[in-house]
Amino acid sequence: MNKQTLIGFALIGVVLLLFSWYNTKQFEKQKRAQFVADSLARIEAAQYAESLAEADIMRADADTLGEAQPAVAQVYRTQSLNDMAFNGEEQVVYLENENLRVGITTHGGQIDEVLVKKYFKYDSTALYLIPKGYSKFDVELDAGQYINTTDFSYAIVAASDQSVTLRLYVDEDSYIENTYTLMPGSYDVGFDMHFVAMDGILPRSSSQCKITWTLDMPRLEKGYTNEKNYSAVAFRYSGSDKIKQIQLRKDSGRESLAGNASWVAFKQQFFSAILYAADGFSGGDVAVKTYPEDDSQQRLFAAGASLAADYGAKGADFTRSFEFNFTPNHYPVLKGYDRAYDKLLPLGGWLVGSICKYVIIPVFNWLNKYFNSYGLIILLLTLLIKLVISPFTIKSYESTAKMKVLQPEIQKINEKYSKEADAMKKQQATMDLYKKSGVSMFGGCLPVLLQFPILYAMFRFFPASFELRQQSFLWAQDLSTYDSILDFGFRIPMYGNHISLFALLMGVSMFVYGKMTAGATAAQNQQMPGMQFMTVWLMPIFMVLLCNNFSAGLNYYYFLSNLITIGQNFVIRKWVVSEEKLKAQIARKTAEAKTPKKSKFAQRLEEAYKMQQQQQKKR
Repeated sequence: MNKQTLIGFALIGVVLLLFSWYNTKQFEKQKRAQFVADSLARIEAAQYAESLAEADIMRADADTLGEAQPAVAQVYRTQSLNDMAFNGEEQVVYLENENLRVGITTHGGQIDEVLVKKYFKYDSTALYLIPKGYSKFDVELDAGQYINTTDFSYAIVAASDQSVTLRLYVDEDSYIENTYTLMPGSYDVGFDMHFVAMDGILPRSSSQCKITWTLDMPRLEKGYTNEKNYSAVAFRYSGSDKIKQIQLRKDSGRESLAGNASWVAFKQQFFSAILYAADGFSGGDVAVKTYPEDDSQQRLFAAGASLAADYGAKGADFTRSFEFNFTPNHYPVLKGYDRAYDKLLPLGGWLVGSICKYVIIPVFNWLNKYFNSYGLIILLLTLLIKLVISPFTIKSYESTAKMKVLQPEIQKINEKYSKEADAMKKQQATMDLYKKSGVSMFGGCLPVLLQFPILYAMFRFFPASFELRQQSFLWAQDLSTYDSILDFGFRIPMYGNHISLFALLMGVSMFVYGKMTAGATAAQNQQMPGMQFMTVWLMPIFMVLLCNNFSAGLNYYYFLSNLITIGQNFVIRKWVVSEEKLKAQIARKTAEAKTPKKSKFAQRLEEAYKMQQQQQKKR
């Protein structure tokens, strides 16, 4: 490697370190500023007011002011509404099956708490997808005057373990009835709004109500960055197979519904809270804002949806039906709804997503029927993938071996045309050599490129694999997040606050593989001096830095893949591809080959060379 290349890499490294240090300092300043802001005002009200400016979430500011000032009671046009607004002690009714326990509060007749029973948080405590007080579900409607259901206490009409009915009387004969139903073995809570004798109260000009659902999604997983990056707020337009998402890689975002939407989802890495409407929502807005990593209440993000729900055919007695889904982000479960919920999983685009859905996931689930250890399942899955792509691996190795055999001839050409002015002639002579010997200059590239979709599919699959959540293997306590053998207690820029052993092993295996292939690619490396340094040193170091915070399952797969590739190359070199036979084969082809017909590209190269020579003579 020449001196200029070394200086270039050194400068790039210094720039990256300075940039990372600057970003870290800015991040620390932002965290301190956020902490001060939290001390001065209630962050929930501030975030909701910013994210959904025109939504009823603005009423949170009024609640905050009400704590310091005497409350001014709103007078409703009927005594029933006034009684429901200012009287009544909160009662909570729990619906329960083997999957969920859902608390329904009489304050606003809404869901107040959701416990997912079969799973736990990263710290082994109960997994509350909605902790008590973290959710607010409000329906605003025109009943002679605008009313918001969260301002009222509902009366319990009927209750059981699987169903509860609450009623809000507008007057003695007219009421709104909320019925929540949780069926056995389900993650779904049916929600019906039944309007009785409201035809004389709802104005004819009023065709819809406005639903505002705000939710603080708690942190449930170990790694904040990983959990944040795989969380989102999403919705689906009715009749579309695609969804729109606001990814949490950004600290905040907002999206307006440009058509009829069938559902809105607040998605955490491995669990989602979804509101589905059979008749859709005719418009609205969704917004999200993340909490900092050091949030005292361990919240991940604040999300809100302000949605317009049409009444449809209004009458003396009509019902508007919805459904809440509090579900794990497990592909078979999401796919079973047939509502495009599976699009919430970040499995990639058409090609990569198809490989994940129709190859990797079925094979993974098939192996899971026979083996309980997910470390062993990943090993077997890696072996199967390597077996399938082994023809490409052999082809790639064979092409590399041919290039190694031709190295002495290429060296002669380099020596013959060593002057800078002969660069085009050297290129033409090299191409003629490849053509005579039957060696493709890009023969090793195509097999590698054909493997990329599978490799990228694995990159997508592991972080989204619900099966790996909280599954331990060797020293890794949870294969869905990073493994740590040492926590620093402080953060190193571009690396993190811990050492991931699987990431380290993956980097070592890349280094070993790079050293093995360095000799075989010496011919190319002479033409690109920095390539060997990048392959042997720079890429392993870069991948260790990059993958230190990735899931242990993904790094374990990369490590296994590299080990198996090293073994494959040894076997191929020893018993499959013989360099001596290749040398004899190339020599025979070269001897038998007639003067090759020049390709159009070679002809253009020769013409360009002649023009260059003529210009030099004129000078």
